[in-house]
Amino acid sequence: MRNHPKGLITLAGTEMNERLSFYGMRAILVLFLAAAVSEGGMGLGTGTATAVVGLYLAMSYFTALPGGWIADRLLGQRRTVLVGGVVIMLGHISLALEFGSAFVWFGLALVCVGTGLLKPNISAMVGELYKDQPDARRDAGYSLFYMGINIGSAIGLFLVGYLGERVNWHVGFAVAAVGMALGLLQYVLGQKNLRGAGDAPGNPLTAGERGRVLRILGIAAAAIALAFVAAALTGTLSVDNVTYVLTAFSIIVPIAYFVYMFVVRRDDITDEERPKLTAFVWLFIASAVFWMIFDQAAGPLTLFAQDHVDLHIGSFAVPAGSTQAVNPLMVIVLAGVFALVWTKLGDRVSTGMKFAAALVLCGFSFVVMSWATAATDGGTVKVSLMWLVGVYLLQTIAELCLSPVGLSMTSKLAPQAFKAQMMGLFFLSITAGDAVGAQVSRLQPVLGGTYFLMLGLLAVVAGIALSLFVGKLRTLMGEQRRAVQEAAA
Repeated sequence: MRNHPKGLITLAGTEMNERLSFYGMRAILVLFLAAAVSEGGMGLGTGTATAVVGLYLAMSYFTALPGGWIADRLLGQRRTVLVGGVVIMLGHISLALEFGSAFVWFGLALVCVGTGLLKPNISAMVGELYKDQPDARRDAGYSLFYMGINIGSAIGLFLVGYLGERVNWHVGFAVAAVGMALGLLQYVLGQKNLRGAGDAPGNPLTAGERGRVLRILGIAAAAIALAFVAAALTGTLSVDNVTYVLTAFSIIVPIAYFVYMFVVRRDDITDEERPKLTAFVWLFIASAVFWMIFDQAAGPLTLFAQDHVDLHIGSFAVPAGSTQAVNPLMVIVLAGVFALVWTKLGDRVSTGMKFAAALVLCGFSFVVMSWATAATDGGTVKVSLMWLVGVYLLQTIAELCLSPVGLSMTSKLAPQAFKAQMMGLFFLSITAGDAVGAQVSRLQPVLGGTYFLMLGLLAVVAGIALSLFVGKLRTLMGEQRRAVQEAAA
C-alpha cells in the first residue's frame, strides 16, 4: 500500500464493511427463505428460495446502473455512496425486525437500492485516484481494493452465518446492519484522503432535464403500481411470477442500454471511444456467463453444503452458509499475488485472455461439483468438505482473473459521457448472469450432478471460444498499441 494513494484505504475500508453486511446476509438468506415457518424461516420451497436469492443478487447489481446515473447527473459519486450506505443499513434493520414477511421483502428491496447507489460509485472512485497513472498500477490498486472487500466478506460470512444459523436468523440480520453502520463511520472520517475524487456530478442535469426526469419517474412508478394491482386482482401475483418478470427485465435492460449508447447517444461517443465500447460488449457477455455460475454459491452450493456435506472440522460443525467464506479467504491470500503478477506482466497478457481463463476455470469448478454430487451416491452419503474447498479454489482463481480486472477494464474503456454509468453497466453483466442463474437453479434438484456438468461445460466452451478472439479484442481496446509503446520504452 506504500506506493498507492491514501484514499484507497478509505474506499477499501468502507467497501470492506459494506461487504461484511452484504455477504453476511447472503450466508443465511437461502437457508432462512427455505426454512420452515416453525423454524423461524419463510417456508418457501427450495426452488423458489434459490430463485429469490439469485434474483436478489441480480437486482442488487441492476440498481448499479441508476446508481451510476444519479452520481453522474445529480449528486456526484461521493455523496451517492453515503446515501447508499444509509439505505443499506435501513434495509438490514428491516430484515432484523421480526414483524412478518412484508418487512423481509421491504428490507431486501432497500438493500438492493442502497447497493446500487454505493457499489458502482465507490469502485469508480478508486479509478479516479489513479488518474494519469499506468494501467498496470491501476490494476494492482483494484486487486488490493478487492482484497480489502474480501476481508469484510469473510468476516460477515462467518459471523452472520454462525449467529443466524445457531442463534436466530434476525440476530444475524442485525449484525449485518451494524457492519454497514461501521462502514459509514469509516467513510465519513476518511473523506480528506479522497483528494476530490467524486466530489461533483460529471454531467449535471439542466433545469429542463430535471423536470423531464421527474415526469418519467412518476410514470414509471405509476406503471409498476398498476402492474402489481392488476396482478393481485387477477390472482397472478406470486413470488415465482415476480422472479420471472425480473429475469426478463434483467436481460432486456442491458440490451436496451447498449442500443441507447450506440444509437441514440452515438454523437456523445468519439471515434476513439467507439471500438473500446464494442470490446466492452463482448467482455460483458463473458462476465455474465461467469457470474451465472459463480454466484450460485449463495443458493445451490449452500443447500448442497447443508444437505450433502460433512461440515465437521474436529468437534466443530461449520455453519452451512459459512462455507461460502472459503472464497473470500482465498482471495485474501491470493489477491496480493495476483496484483504483483499483473504489475509484472503489464499488457503482455490481455484482458480478453484473462476473461477466457476465468471462464474455463469457473466452468471446470462446476465439473468438479458434478463429481461431488456423484460421490453422495444419490444423497445417501455425506461427502468431505474438501470437495467444496476445491470448487471454491478454482472459482477464486477465476474470480481474480476477471472481477478486479473487469473493474479496471471498465474504468479504462468508459466513454467520458458515461463514466460512472459504465461501472453500473458492468455490474449489469452480473445482473444478467445472476438472473439467468436464478431460473436455471430450479433444475438442480431434478438434474442433480448433470446440472453442474452442463453449466460447467457451457462456461468452458465459452472461455475457449473467447480465447480465439483475444487479438481482435486487443486491437479494439487499444491494448496492442500500449504494449508496443511500453516495449519501446
